Amino acid sequence: MNDKIIIRHAVLQDLEIISELENACFSESEAASEKDLYRRIQVFPGNFWIMELGGKIISMINGMVTDIQNLTDVMYENADMHNKNGTWQMLFSVVTHPDFQKMGYAGLLMNQVIQDSVKANRKGIVLTCKKKLVGFYEKFGFVNEGISASVHGNTVWYQMRKTL
Repeated sequence: MNDKIIIRHAVLQDLEIISELENACFSESEAASEKDLYRRIQVFPGNFWIMELGGKIISMINGMVTDIQNLTDVMYENADMHNKNGTWQMLFSVVTHPDFQKMGYAGLLMNQVIQDSVKANRKGIVLTCKKKLVGFYEKFGFVNEGISASVHGNTVWYQMRKTL
């Protein structure tokens, strides 16, 4: 098997696999719908990163750009809030297929997102995560701002911010 890693942006032909990956990593109430993922690819493909290993999609990170400083629940389902010239990169899905977790792939992809955000002159990157992942994001320089106002998926989320 070819184990070459490729990082690229999502295209509509990836939708079915991306949707399966989203559902493998999030509960039903937390996962983005296929319709929402489709819209995200349409509206902000340059902010929808995909990692392939040996030709198989194993990880993805996506989110809109905005001038709003905090991630809000309405953003998850309203891709039209994306402002390509915005100052903050919001991240919605940061996922790696369960068979490939804890192998460093998400970190490689996150480093690409950070690098691209710096090149785009963003003020920073904002995401929400569960308590067990706070330490993972802190390794990349994200700061835990405490419990988020988000109630997405009836889950407790912590807002993390990396200022660039």
